Amino acid sequence: TTACFEPSLDYIVTKVPRWDLTKFDRVSRKIGSAMKSVGEVMAIGRNFEESFQKALRMTDSLIAGYEPHNIIYKPPKDVSELIDELEKPSDIRPYAIAHAMGTLGWSVDKVHEHTQIDTWFLHKLARLHGLDKKLRAAGSAEDINSTLLLQAKKSGFSDKQIANRVGSDELTVRSIRKELGITPYVKQVDTVAAETPANCNYLYTTYDASEDDLEFNDHGTMVLGSGTYRIGSSVEFDWCSVSAIRTLRKLGKKAVMVNYNPETVSTDYDECDRLYFEELSLERVLDIYEKEGCEQAIVSVGGQLPNNIALPLHRNGVKVAGTSPEMIDSAEDRKKFSSKCDEYGISQPLWRELTSPQDAFDFADKVGYPVLVRPSYVLSGAAMNVAYNSGELAR
Repeated sequence: TTACFEPSLDYIVTKVPRWDLTKFDRVSRKIGSAMKSVGEVMAIGRNFEESFQKALRMTDSLIAGYEPHNIIYKPPKDVSELIDELEKPSDIRPYAIAHAMGTLGWSVDKVHEHTQIDTWFLHKLARLHGLDKKLRAAGSAEDINSTLLLQAKKSGFSDKQIANRVGSDELTVRSIRKELGITPYVKQVDTVAAETPANCNYLYTTYDASEDDLEFNDHGTMVLGSGTYRIGSSVEFDWCSVSAIRTLRKLGKKAVMVNYNPETVSTDYDECDRLYFEELSLERVLDIYEKEGCEQAIVSVGGQLPNNIALPLHRNGVKVAGTSPEMIDSAEDRKKFSSKCDEYGISQPLWRELTSPQDAFDFADKVGYPVLVRPSYVLSGAAMNVAYNSGELAR
């Protein structure tokens, strides 16, 4: 290799830490030199916007991408508070920037003044806000032209994000873009820096391409991983995923792994026949399943994220191996599970499915404190809290 050799890099990687700061009371969200993250994600795309939006979605299933959020981030009423959020690094800083640029219309220079983030990145984020406005102006999913839809997909907008902007739903947008021939391509990560032809199964999907890097003749079994580590959900699911992959290969079956946690053994491309460093979302799993022509998908070894999409996958033609998605839903949905307990005479604590704070207070007063607050479809205590009085319940 000559000294002037410079490999061409055709992909961008974005890594974002996963913080579980909401699990603790009175904890500072400010980020400094102390280690506060419990895991990380890694996203691969052909441009910064695509890679960045993927990475944000990977950190939490509640996050749609780069945009203001009402759940993850509560916009401050006072501008001085917003400036403080912009100036001091925290886990919610990207959403504070999205609020400033998207909701308040702040310029790149004004955001740069308070964040000192290089304007190259801020101009990329401003471009996403420009696409956001164009999508909203379209009015309906049917009225989005193919050029705008392709540009949005190249920039990392998910089908769900697009649907939210035009008053539609994820599957309708998916159907429309497939009719227009807008589907992702599969690309290989070049692990040898272009010195020799890459022959690697380290894969990612992108819309910013014109062809696939490989053929799809194996029709293997898909295994869905666990995503990022979080408190209460960690390496045990990686062990399960790796065990599933190794068992499939011993049986002579091709294993297709989907995961995005760079800290895991399951994302070692030597472990499986094909590794997709991709989102564990309904959209992306369906894309890969259809592209690969998989025989079936294993959702039971990756923890909560695969369980969350098991039923929608089943309803969209994916053959789920093992326990049927209907039975998974019966166990995960608290109302359905409670009905089964009643049917078979199994004792259970008093509980209610509540949708308003006042209903929660009324129920807690009736049964007495402490009370356990927990949603359906959660594992390892995610979004769960114990309230010992009305004040803690209000929080």
